[in-house]
Amino acid sequence: MKPDIVLLASGLTKQFGGFTAVGGVDLQVRRGSIHALIGPNGAGKTTCFNLLTKFLIPTSGTILFNGKDITRDNASEIARKGLVRSFQISAVFPKLTVQNNVRIALQRKGGDSFDFWRSSSVLRKLDGQVEQLLEAVGLSSFRHILAGELSYGRKRALEIATTLALDPEMMLLDEPMAGMGREDVERIASLIRRVSAGRTILMVEHNLSVVSSLCDRITVLARGKVLAEGDYATVSGNPLVVEAYIGTGGSHGH
Repeated sequence: MKPDIVLLASGLTKQFGGFTAVGGVDLQVRRGSIHALIGPNGAGKTTCFNLLTKFLIPTSGTILFNGKDITRDNASEIARKGLVRSFQISAVFPKLTVQNNVRIALQRKGGDSFDFWRSSSVLRKLDGQVEQLLEAVGLSSFRHILAGELSYGRKRALEIATTLALDPEMMLLDEPMAGMGREDVERIASLIRRVSAGRTILMVEHNLSVVSSLCDRITVLARGKVLAEGDYATVSGNPLVVEAYIGTGGSHGH
């Protein structure tokens, strides 16, 4: 495995009964890139993502992370190795402040959620890290707001902060822009670009235009197979991709 490939899937297949949701997908994610897995509804993106993040075990195929076979590992084992998934559920505690949500995530990273007995110097260090993360995602001025009261886009930013608190080498984002208006999409896109420094990001997205300026590489799935791969110009100009999107009532021409 080339050292610049951080995640490598070979022949990834998942069958449910007689139905093949994902059939023989090969995927290489380059270290330090923002890579999108996209496709029209029913393309198998979510199943593929669930295989890569260990929410499902493949029927066949292998997954390597940093050259190590993680095909049979569970989600918490791969998180400890530095592969962390965000957005599977709204990962925030609505009744806690923004600041405390980030603090809890940092304590989880430390492996100890009972911080009552820690020295004040440890807690001050934690405060500094909380502040840095809030700064990174543009939520400093919202630190005392209850997470449940944030707008949809800012909740997403907080989820990114709690994922960053685990300091993952690779972040897997599940449709981070779903259900957002244009302003929020732009905010989250620039946030993903900012937090991608020094790490690898794989994101699942439905909309091709959302990833156009954000992603270095795009893998397009259709009917559980890789239809095309390359940069935005390459995949958006591919007649098979246009056909797959238009043929399913997806994002017309985008």
